[in-house]
Amino acid sequence: MDSLAPSNSVSAVILAGGQARRMQQQDKGLVSFLGAPLISYPITALVSITGTILISANRNHERYQQWGYPVLSDQFGHFDGPLAGILTALHTVNTDILLVMPCDTPLVTPADLQRLLQALNDSKMTVAAAHDGLRLQPVFLAMRTPLAENLQTFLQGGQRKMHLWLQQQALVCVDFSDRAHIFTNVNSFAELAELEAAAGSDRA
Repeated sequence: MDSLAPSNSVSAVILAGGQARRMQQQDKGLVSFLGAPLISYPITALVSITGTILISANRNHERYQQWGYPVLSDQFGHFDGPLAGILTALHTVNTDILLVMPCDTPLVTPADLQRLLQALNDSKMTVAAAHDGLRLQPVFLAMRTPLAENLQTFLQGGQRKMHLWLQQQALVCVDFSDRAHIFTNVNSFAELAELEAAAGSDRA
């Protein structure tokens, strides 16, 4: 797989490769939120940070390509979870750091992502993961790209769980207890409606 030329030391991948079973298997990144597809919100948050943005998706590639960024499928194409999408991104980019975020959290801002990057840069750790004050948010990461080989070995061993892999890394947890609401994600149409109502009220 050819590497992308870096525009700076940071690249990013948006995870949109899940099956969304609780949303009637709709492609969540393409579901509308306040009049725009969910995928458009993480793109907006990332464009001020890096010019190297990847979309990890296992279907609807042509629709995702409309945003003008490379669209990648999981290496094995089995909907193997977020780690599979992250691994494909690690094998594609040519930067020192990879930012990771999901497609279904439209409240995340560039400042939130910069907080992750700052924590990674200030530490000697290899991964910085967001913590909302109660629990780890394992798909909000800044990670050093030499981890590709480690992750490849983990997945080839039949493992898939994000938490388990993160426990094996040099990990710094980044305190987002003051911003816990940004991790509200969309797993059902009911949750989508609730989040739209709340976001609409805030805008009003």
